[in-house]
Amino acid sequence: MKFQGSPRAAGWLTGVIVALALVPVVTACGSGQSAINRVISALTNDETPLPAAAQKQLERFETVYKAYSAQPDDKDRLKYFEFAFRRVRVSYVHDVSDATLIDAAIKGVRETKAQPGTLAPKKVVESALETMVASLDPHSSYLNADEFRESFVQTSGEFGGLGIEITMEDGMVKVIAPIEDTPAERAGLKTGDLIISVDGEPIQGKTLVQAVKTMRGRPGTDITLTIRRAGRADFAVTLTRAIVKIRAVRWRVEDNIGYIRVTRFTEKVETGVAEAIHGIRAAVGGRPAGIVLDLRNNPGGLLDQSLALADAFLDEGEIVSIRGRNRSQDRSYKADPGDFARGVPMVVLINGGSASASEIVASALQKHRRATVMGTRSFGKGSVQTILPMPVEGGLRLTTALYYAPDGHTIQARGVEPDIVLTPAKEPANARREADLPGALPAEAKDIARADSRPTVPEEACPPASDKDDKQLGCALTYLNAGSATSFMATIKARPQI
Repeated sequence: MKFQGSPRAAGWLTGVIVALALVPVVTACGSGQSAINRVISALTNDETPLPAAAQKQLERFETVYKAYSAQPDDKDRLKYFEFAFRRVRVSYVHDVSDATLIDAAIKGVRETKAQPGTLAPKKVVESALETMVASLDPHSSYLNADEFRESFVQTSGEFGGLGIEITMEDGMVKVIAPIEDTPAERAGLKTGDLIISVDGEPIQGKTLVQAVKTMRGRPGTDITLTIRRAGRADFAVTLTRAIVKIRAVRWRVEDNIGYIRVTRFTEKVETGVAEAIHGIRAAVGGRPAGIVLDLRNNPGGLLDQSLALADAFLDEGEIVSIRGRNRSQDRSYKADPGDFARGVPMVVLINGGSASASEIVASALQKHRRATVMGTRSFGKGSVQTILPMPVEGGLRLTTALYYAPDGHTIQARGVEPDIVLTPAKEPANARREADLPGALPAEAKDIARADSRPTVPEEACPPASDKDDKQLGCALTYLNAGSATSFMATIKARPQI
């Protein structure tokens, strides 16, 4: 069966690849060197020396390090910085000048506003790395020891917290999407909400991981968030923390049509979709009239699960390719023979909260004409982040490549345009996408969206579906029952408006 035993199922996060270096086992005794010094030495013994121009820039940082460090003769952290600098300059998806990197690092140290000679060496270097790496794009960051451990928390589909997918925007936490059946969804948090304080403490100035850590806590304890939402005054909402168990896949049958909702690409998607398709067939007594795959507000997750989901409905062809600065590491992922749904007509629902893994699936099914994509343009998060562990502790989360759809166009900053646009009656508050984020990598010139004549339907013209009065789903069901785009448009136009 296609779903199991795939050699490509590497368990990578969509947009996050974990590159594990072989780090020598060390102890703190025996050589007179610190553990971090010995590890860095072991890892850099065979490295090509830095070019003279890069070495000169590194010396600029060393001058600042010695000026601000309370222990200017301590070279361990300086070597730690050099190790990171080397990795960034050769691994980042685009070439960035050494002077630009060092300028950002020096800025980070000076922004501590500490008096010269007062900072611990570790603080000097972490401040430098945080600013240097964050200056690259919104998804690159330096991870200290705690943040590095935190980066591996959410792929199993169960964790403690509130149940929201978030990003940083203008120094505040922005809600990408609340996760279904979690404290955040029950409290009414919405896509685009900005969290400006937690229990009265402002978020501004914290890193994303620090903000997440602030919001996590013991299940059963309360937390009060101050929310900024367009069109109304800031307001407070109190939530009770809980163990968030993400039910990655939900399914049901409506009018002989199977409905499959994928909320997040955890490691349970592959088996969940297989069970959903079997369940739908059993419920309708054979072949359903169609399948709606709902990826709205799905922020992404594991790459191998997005590949498995797309492959489930494709008989052949490329699903996605990954291309970076080092072309020898480019990869292309193709579907295995066999459409698990046996050619059943499909609609994929997307919106501005559909990102990363969701966009991989939607673009693959769209480009191979396996499904009709309906909704609004997706988020446009088409970059790959590689987590590079640092010696002894911490890591670098670097953008190292871009995703490309089967037609050869990037997903980055462009997103997936639906075949049939369902325009909402009111644009969601703070509805910004990847291209709107400060410092976001731009779309490639050839991939910039151009105006075309895609069919457009006002959401209000769609019939409601399910117990949540879901009009977009109503349009998807109407489309599958109509049998073609032409018949669907005629049906919608003929529908009495109330």
